[in-house]
Amino acid sequence: MHTLIDRWSRLTARLSVLTPLALLLFRVFVALAFWRAGVVKWSDPGGTAYLFENEYHVPLLAPAVAAALGMWTELVLPWFLALGLGTRVVAAVLFVYNIVAVISYPALWPNGLWNGLLGADFNDHKAWGLMLLALVGLGAGRISLDALVKRVSRRGSTALPQQSGRVTTIR
Repeated sequence: MHTLIDRWSRLTARLSVLTPLALLLFRVFVALAFWRAGVVKWSDPGGTAYLFENEYHVPLLAPAVAAALGMWTELVLPWFLALGLGTRVVAAVLFVYNIVAVISYPALWPNGLWNGLLGADFNDHKAWGLMLLALVGLGAGRISLDALVKRVSRRGSTALPQQSGRVTTIR
């Protein structure tokens, strides 16, 4: 029995080398989807205004504010996500944004929101949501600016001389 468990442990340890690549692909896949949506909004302001005034029912925001906020969210945050900078916060914001997008557009759930959640409606949003949730929980991974910043800051903090704790006065 131990050999089976040992083999399983070795196999899963070997497969864990794929984690940074999987996290990078999650970031890029979701970033591209959101960025493309932002580019569409940017390139057709009249169409975007129409959608937010007539189709999208964003709670608590005026249509013009929702349109501008949505467009800039989709144009800016995907770059941070793809590069892996501030990943957990950016992924959390996009996770909530994704939920608001689904709730605000009833055409995505013709069979009802709850039936759609468990059924085949808005599958792309479900996939993005799961990837974003994984990024919130796991972070960007080793192939990211977050990891680079962490490595550089560790290197910089170990190079600093230790303080003696002595107080010196200047006269």
